[in-house]
Amino acid sequence: METSVTIIGIVIAIIVAIPIYFSARSSAANKSRILNIKKKFNPNNPEQFDLTESQNNKTLTIDHKNRKFILMNFNPNQQESNYVDLKSVSSCKLVLTTEGSSDTIVKIDFEFQDRETSRKIIIPFYDFDDDRIKQISAYQDHMFAKKWLKIIQDSI
Repeated sequence: METSVTIIGIVIAIIVAIPIYFSARSSAANKSRILNIKKKFNPNNPEQFDLTESQNNKTLTIDHKNRKFILMNFNPNQQESNYVDLKSVSSCKLVLTTEGSSDTIVKIDFEFQDRETSRKIIIPFYDFDDDRIKQISAYQDHMFAKKWLKIIQDSI
């Protein structure tokens, strides 16, 4: 009886430990990737990005003091990072693209207005074609983008 209980206990421990191990490993890899991108845009002080948040394969970070913003998209189809120096922009807004006559959001972009040239800098945030969960992620990303729009506007 003791041997069977021990074996069952070991099997349950292994079943619980394997996902925890892979989750921790993935989290460490993501943190390393985020730190490398921060170092790319601020090699001397990557830790100055004082606010960093992630959701749905997107990570946004901002340095309030030096007014720098980075949007990192870790989508499996298209991995990219976009940097904006908030000192050189005068405004920021969200641009929503909807599908035909419905209210279905197919694209969300951050649109920055350059201070000197009045040129628009467009940074893609959400694309329906890259979304695995479709409209559920669209709503979550839209709320996340609205929250960050306010944070960015406060820093400009």
